[in-house]
Amino acid sequence: MKYLAAYLLLVNAGKTSPSAEDIKSVLSAADVEIEDDKIEKLISELDGKSVEELIAEGNEKLSSVPTGGAAAGGASAGGAAAGGDAEPAAEAAAEEEKEESDDDMGFGLFD
Repeated sequence: MKYLAAYLLLVNAGKTSPSAEDIKSVLSAADVEIEDDKIEKLISELDGKSVEELIAEGNEKLSSVPTGGAAAGGASAGGAAAGGDAEPAAEAAAEEEKEESDDDMGFGLFD
């Protein structure tokens, strides 16, 4: 990941096709251990490809990945829409959950 980050920094700085030496200079300035084989593999994988197109392609792939956050958000929104007492009920549930978690561990964080 550090090699890709250095590559992207160089592209963002205006170098359209950073070399291995360019990447090494960025990483050495940050006092990062360098592995030449990983740099060469990165350069060979990205050779002739546009970073902007690769990012757009990656964003498309990420958009199809389920995150699981929608179900939790929907449940809390549904609870809030159910009535005016949703907030005190949520606070009571959170307090009860806190007490249960303390019991599970055998001690409390603030005891």
